[in-house]
Amino acid sequence: MSRVLVTGATGFIGSALCAVLTAKGVTVVRALRRDGVEPLAGCEDIVVGEIGPDAVWKDALSGVDAVVHLAARVHVMNETAEDPASLYQGINTETTRILAATAAEAGVKRFIYLSSTKAQAEASGERALRETDPPAPVDAYGRSKLAAELALSAIAAKTAMNVVSLRPPLVYGAGVKGNFLRLLGLVDRGVPLPLDTASNRRSLVYLGNLVDAIVRVLEHPGPVNGAFFITDGAPSSTPQLIRDIAAALGKPARLFPVPSMLLRLAGRLTGKSDQVSRLLDSLEVDDSAFRKTFGWVPAFTMTEGLQVTAAWYLARKGDRG
Repeated sequence: MSRVLVTGATGFIGSALCAVLTAKGVTVVRALRRDGVEPLAGCEDIVVGEIGPDAVWKDALSGVDAVVHLAARVHVMNETAEDPASLYQGINTETTRILAATAAEAGVKRFIYLSSTKAQAEASGERALRETDPPAPVDAYGRSKLAAELALSAIAAKTAMNVVSLRPPLVYGAGVKGNFLRLLGLVDRGVPLPLDTASNRRSLVYLGNLVDAIVRVLEHPGPVNGAFFITDGAPSSTPQLIRDIAAALGKPARLFPVPSMLLRLAGRLTGKSDQVSRLLDSLEVDDSAFRKTFGWVPAFTMTEGLQVTAAWYLARKGDRG
């Protein structure tokens, strides 16, 4: 692929992807919301407006071989919008459908969509989730991602464009935000955490591995369509992840045991059931289909990914004094 359009190009994942693609000599067309973004060598920038159903894509798709669609309305922990379901549907589903349909008309060969494990489910049971399991998203975000996948499948079925949806679990790495950044801070400050006996299994994917997987799909010679999970490999439990983060930061892991039942009760009483569930529930996915289809193995171990993430966090902390 010599010319690739990337949406969400200045975000956490997009910035890393653009750096890797340009280093490979690929011309990246960055679809931007507005002017004024710092230029990046090897990239061509085009303003498409706010990423939504009204965005105009025709000029951005001129001469493009492939599209990597990363832009989305992400999962919001403390929702304040009056009609979030409509916003998720408009940005995550309808915009994706319009962009993909326009790309197919423009002769784009491959379309990669960054979906989410939440398109499949919020938690796994006794075994890891597989792509063949019946999808059961539980919130507006997950439903919008699944609807986008289905719309893309319909486009792939009636056009020559190959469409691959990638379903990452929690993505970590340099520049991470949200819950993972908060967890880094808690471990760094030595805050005791009541999670020593949690026995869950959660899949994660390091940013470098996710970017490597996207590049592998772009470079794959044959026609492939479908949705695929992508992970670092073996899952981790919450207490093991905390221990691994502590080791990467050079700090002790301060864990103490509290029964999960009491933690869940505390979550209900404080209105933080969702946060507690994410710490205690399992969300394990099986990415063997992706590995087999694309001949892919992770470029980095979880230990290596956490070391890079910890180094970024410590440097960021030092910059802030």
